[in-house]
Amino acid sequence: MAALPGLALLLLAAWGGLPAAGQKRKEMVLSEKVNQLMEWASKRSVIRMNGDKFRRLVKAPPRNYSVIVMFTALQPHRQCVVCKQADEEYQILANSWRYSSAFTNKIFFAMVDFDEGSDVFQMLNMNSAPTFINFPAKGKPKRGDTYELQVRGFAAEQLARWVADRTDVNIRVIRPPNYAGPLMLGLLLAVVGGLVYLRGSNLDFLYNKTGWAFAALCFVLAMTSGQMWNHIRGPPYAHKNPHTGQVNYIHGSSQAQFVAETHIVLLFNGGVTLGMVLLHEAATSDMDVGKRKIMCIAGIGLVVLFFSWLLSVFRSKYHGYPYRYIF
Repeated sequence: MAALPGLALLLLAAWGGLPAAGQKRKEMVLSEKVNQLMEWASKRSVIRMNGDKFRRLVKAPPRNYSVIVMFTALQPHRQCVVCKQADEEYQILANSWRYSSAFTNKIFFAMVDFDEGSDVFQMLNMNSAPTFINFPAKGKPKRGDTYELQVRGFAAEQLARWVADRTDVNIRVIRPPNYAGPLMLGLLLAVVGGLVYLRGSNLDFLYNKTGWAFAALCFVLAMTSGQMWNHIRGPPYAHKNPHTGQVNYIHGSSQAQFVAETHIVLLFNGGVTLGMVLLHEAATSDMDVGKRKIMCIAGIGLVVLFFSWLLSVFRSKYHGYPYRYIF
């Protein structure tokens, strides 16, 4: 009977050692996973993953790091133009994080291409690309961990704000130098300088009201159609429904728009403006009455037609708007 207390102590020691051994095993697995990800991240900012890598490093515990995964289809035969555009912005974001002084193993950027990890798409019931999902360090992704691409666009700055919201990691986006702007400015200055040099004795063209009015009108039409919004948000050109194959050029929400929608609105605004100009010329010019009538009818027709189309676009985005013109 005296041996029973000693046996009980041995059993308690063994029972207490099992959790410690399991914890040590988890720490070793976690260390291996982090080291592997750090090694890959040192070679490429966006880690390409297939099904095995995704299940082992992203889905399976233990994990004390977040992984931002872009699900895409970059192969040429997929003909996903938006995927290529989003990939460029995603690479900029990942490079900004990888080469920043604040880089740590707290967050990694990865990519799963459909042709390399179709099983992952099936596992997540995913049928569209590109899609961005944050897999947090603890637990499963929540609703907010899926990026709202159609609303926010895929600009690197917008992705960085979403990453900061989901992971508390602030990334300062650093874009590679773009010399297109300075080159265009230099070309414009060269043209203006050449004109001034060639026509130094006659600078009346600088006081041409029609030329300045046309330039101002082009700028106003570009801004009112949403070009600046596109530059900031970086939305896709259009959206193709993966189920029906139908292409939508007008976004159904009042909080977002496509690039194609900007071009359509620009065309409609330009048509309305041209109609107003014709009406003004018909009322103020000294042409004969017949030509002025033709200009007046053409101006009214342009205003009515293009304003009706513009209002129909507005109705499609602001559901429940009660007024219409013709269409």
